[in-house]
Amino acid sequence: MKWTIDKAFDFCYGHRVWSQSLEKEYSLDECLMCRHLHGHQGRLKIFLSADTLKKGMVTDFKHLNWFKAWLDATLDHKFILDRNDPLFSDLMSHYCNSAGIMDEEKFVRHNEGHWTPRLELLEGKPDALLEKYEGMVVVDFIPTSERLTSWILQIVRKRMEPLDVRVEAVEFWETPKSHCRVESSLS
Repeated sequence: MKWTIDKAFDFCYGHRVWSQSLEKEYSLDECLMCRHLHGHQGRLKIFLSADTLKKGMVTDFKHLNWFKAWLDATLDHKFILDRNDPLFSDLMSHYCNSAGIMDEEKFVRHNEGHWTPRLELLEGKPDALLEKYEGMVVVDFIPTSERLTSWILQIVRKRMEPLDVRVEAVEFWETPKSHCRVESSLS
């Protein structure tokens, strides 16, 4: 037998899919809306599975509370920006070197594979700059639904390993009508 449980999480975020291109025959227009800075009300669903139950469960649902805390602190009401975005130097000008490239020394590198700006570098600067940069999360990939879902799956898989629980899949709704599912290849 195989048991699978899931738990859903909601969060708000912004992003820009700077690589978007369309085939007009299928999209019916050429409007590249996802290239704009925009936001979503996202929903994630984490699927955990096991072949045997421990104390009658795959694992306790509360064992995903760490993920809710991480999601709230890291992505909720944040703007996810690809460090390779052609607009990066405009959007993150105080955190780039003279060549307009991300200055990694001005960022905190997190274990999950993202960076956040060192806000102490803004001491004495206008509050508006702090407000601009405190909500930025920098990644090294274009923040599409597919790439965000894969990233989340890797984070959850690594964290759940000590509990000997498989992360079967992660599903992500960018909007109520647009959905992505990534299944773990290690299941």
